[in-house]
Amino acid sequence: MSESAPGSCVVDVQGVWTVLGGNTIHRGIDLCVRPGEVLALIGESGSGKTTLMREMLGLGVPTRGSIRVFGTKLQGCPQEQLKRTRRRWGVLFQEGALFSALSVYDNVALPLRELRALPEDVVRELVMMKLALVEIDADSAGKLPAQLSGGMVKRVALARALALDPELLFLDEPTAGLDPERSAGFVQLVQRLRQELRLTVVMVTHDVNTLIALADRVAVLADNTIIAVGPLWEVARNPHPFIRSFFLGHEARCERANVNDYRRSLAPRPAAAPSARGAGEPGADAPGARAAGGAATDAVTDPAMDATIDTPTKEV
Repeated sequence: MSESAPGSCVVDVQGVWTVLGGNTIHRGIDLCVRPGEVLALIGESGSGKTTLMREMLGLGVPTRGSIRVFGTKLQGCPQEQLKRTRRRWGVLFQEGALFSALSVYDNVALPLRELRALPEDVVRELVMMKLALVEIDADSAGKLPAQLSGGMVKRVALARALALDPELLFLDEPTAGLDPERSAGFVQLVQRLRQELRLTVVMVTHDVNTLIALADRVAVLADNTIIAVGPLWEVARNPHPFIRSFFLGHEARCERANVNDYRRSLAPRPAAAPSARGAGEPGADAPGARAAGGAATDAVTDPAMDATIDTPTKEV
């Protein structure tokens, strides 16, 4: 039975089966990604995490069942409607997936130019705004990906994922390949942007530190299905062999009080956000023109600290 109610899910996975080459990858998966949350998907290598994310992106088709994003059923969706829906999400691929022959600037500009609706001066201002948002200085805009550190590649890829002001962000192993210092810095950046831009995030990761820092809920993919979904501190107590192995040595860190303490320690000091365009200025209403904090005027709360995450862990 699905955990979702109509209209309550940004991503709604219902009864998904995936069979590839005669092998069953997914068996009856139900999963709801709620508005404003960070949902982390974990599972052992070969469990089908990336396959499920590809199906959420419309890049793969399940054998049975349905996936809806923003209420749109991806399977059989008319091409124009699918294109409009895809503009509402951004994707950070595991290795960044920057185009090696394009500069930092041109990589971030690419989704804006594909709209064929914005003059180049507006594209330029939006690109520089997004680079500032992820803390990449203007002097790096002309560099090629090969000239960047691993952490900078991730940040540029994140700027590109945010180019069209998405409401939903997919992160595939966002801290993979980064050393501890750069990993912590990238996690802090995602945490800040998630709050300021009010993003819903779906994240595939195997890194416990990233889970502790960011995840409101954790969904565990094992035995071809979702075996548990809930707050980290509840999932970590699940007796399933994979979960016990995954969190071995981290049990105390995953207790609720310790998770909240760790997140508070990572909270960045308030900083001035890049200036948004004023009303009536060129590009003020263009895709990508939203600056950090510019989406709303009321207070932003961190769902990780909110009582709404006390939802009991779902076990299947």
